[in-house]
Amino acid sequence: MSLAYLGLLTFSLVGLALIDWRGKLAFFAHPLRATMTLLIATAFFLVWDVSGIALGIFFLGQSEQLTGVLLAPQLPLEEPVFLLLLCYTTLIIFCSLSKRGEKK
Repeated sequence: MSLAYLGLLTFSLVGLALIDWRGKLAFFAHPLRATMTLLIATAFFLVWDVSGIALGIFFLGQSEQLTGVLLAPQLPLEEPVFLLLLCYTTLIIFCSLSKRGEKK
């Protein structure tokens, strides 16, 4: 059991939060809107993953970097955190480009 991957994902989320805070982009500009966006997008991709697992498309690979904790068969604990990171990154990019477009 290793917390390396989960730790790096968490570290990355903290980094995104600092970027968000400094630029007042998502949570620090519109907290409810950002929360709803991330919850809906992360839930969508979790349903996507579960569907892929049920169809036999996605499966759990072997890695020493995972904690070994499964939320469901073939769904590791790190997956929702990764999806949250993916969605938050996209939201930060979108908000920063929108804010840049407003200034011109």
